Amino acid sequence: MEELASTAGITVRTLRFYRERGLIPPPRREGRIAWYDDSHLARLRTIAALLERGHTLNGIADLTTAFESGRNVREVLALPAPSEEEPVRLTPEELADHFAGEVTAENLAAALDLGYLVADGEEIIHISRRLLDVSAALVREGVPLAEVLKAGARVREHADALAELFTELLRTYADGDDLWRLRPLAKSVVEAELSMALDRRLREAPEAPQASGTAS
Repeated sequence: MEELASTAGITVRTLRFYRERGLIPPPRREGRIAWYDDSHLARLRTIAALLERGHTLNGIADLTTAFESGRNVREVLALPAPSEEEPVRLTPEELADHFAGEVTAENLAAALDLGYLVADGEEIIHISRRLLDVSAALVREGVPLAEVLKAGARVREHADALAELFTELLRTYADGDDLWRLRPLAKSVVEAELSMALDRRLREAPEAPQASGTAS
């Protein structure tokens, strides 16, 4: 316990408190010896990261309990049942493979803040396979992951505003039971407008300057 606390940068007293609250799993016991491993250290680091971002111990405990009780990822992340997004479970090595050289502490913190990532012991859950694949594709095309995450935060703001607009519209003119049925119509309007907006912007964008050189 002392070795684990020291490696995690916390006191033994804090570690005992986390253990009593059920925030970390019990150690593996061999007689009177209690063995902690990398999964315990990963959980402690996740707790520290979530606390730094304003999450409460009660909220962290609820998430931990949900995982350990076997509830599926969609339920734990509070995704609505009709959601089209498929969460993905990854090892840290698999996440690094998606974003070669870009998985820094700063980028991980930004992804946690956006809710893209949730840590579960030694594994990581990405909330959306589509977002994971698109983000990785952009990074492979040379866009820094930090900039992809900044763009994601801005898109989130606009997406929330659009969702609020259409939710109010549908609630005004449709019965409550029809809201989910009409959801695809709102999505189609946004997709069509975004498609046309991209066309306009790309036509207006100046061509990249041609590289020039001199013979020697």
